[in-house]
Amino acid sequence: MPGEESGEGRGAHRVGLQTRREWSGADLTERLSVTVRTVRRDIDRLRELGYPVDSTRGHAGGYRLAPGTDLPPLLLDDDEAVAIAVGLRTATGSGLSGVEGSALRALGKLEQVLPRRLRGQVAALQASLAGITWEERGPRADPALLAGLAVACRDHEVITFDYTTRHGTAALRRAEPCHLVDSGGLWYLLAHDAGKDDWRLFRLDRISDLTPTGRRVPPRPVPGDDPAAFVASRLSAAPTRYRAVATVHAPAGRIRARTRGLGTRLKPVDDHTCVVDVSDDHLPRIAQTLAGLDAEYTLDADADVLAHLRTAAHRALRATAASPPREGADAVGPARPGG
Repeated sequence: MPGEESGEGRGAHRVGLQTRREWSGADLTERLSVTVRTVRRDIDRLRELGYPVDSTRGHAGGYRLAPGTDLPPLLLDDDEAVAIAVGLRTATGSGLSGVEGSALRALGKLEQVLPRRLRGQVAALQASLAGITWEERGPRADPALLAGLAVACRDHEVITFDYTTRHGTAALRRAEPCHLVDSGGLWYLLAHDAGKDDWRLFRLDRISDLTPTGRRVPPRPVPGDDPAAFVASRLSAAPTRYRAVATVHAPAGRIRARTRGLGTRLKPVDDHTCVVDVSDDHLPRIAQTLAGLDAEYTLDADADVLAHLRTAAHRALRATAASPPREGADAVGPARPGG
């Protein structure tokens, strides 16, 4: 029960009503070290959430959990239950391999312990929500590795692991883990590398043979005291295979609102112009980013980038020239949001 006077009051549904079917008010207040008022308020809260708790008045009165009813180890209100259900159902975009099945099993267990009213809402969400599964999902991280690194970050425990670089070379690393950061479906470990004596980012899909050393160290402050911002700046400055820098004839704020993940690669020149570094390891991604700018721009790029963009542009021109525009109410187009 969510009591306010004692931390134990929050677990009253488990240590109280769950351990035996009937409790007097005096027994509950003594067991949980709270007042009678707190017990009454928490019982009312259980009833609001849909759990059947009977009560009797008088000297011998008390509270009784209805037969055949079990309380879960946590209580959720409507918004919390919906948030967890949506989060589990959409876990396919988490960038973790094999997590989809685990998420669906967890969602099934959640349904079993919820009261009937909330159970119906969660079941409806599970039946109604759908996700698009693309054939190419990109690199996927191991959930067990993520959990192991999370524990090491929490305990400030030095770890060793094998790491494969973007060039395919592998080496043993020893590091002090600090934070785990998700960036567009790619998971990164922010850690202080003992061998380099500097902060480094490690992609989880390139980490293997994680080994805790048992040695704990004092927490090391991240430069700027903002791990996410630090990771974003490092990713923006990371070397790429293909260079492409666009001078865009539009305000920086407008372009920033239309792009994702550029971070410090977008810099204003004046009120009407900005420079966007769209360099990347993947040529189609450069083309996609440039297409999303929705403004005129000039481009300074490697020859491979220019060749790819010309090929893509010619392909689009041929396709549009061969497909005359459709007009009128009989034209069939793709479904539109809200249409």
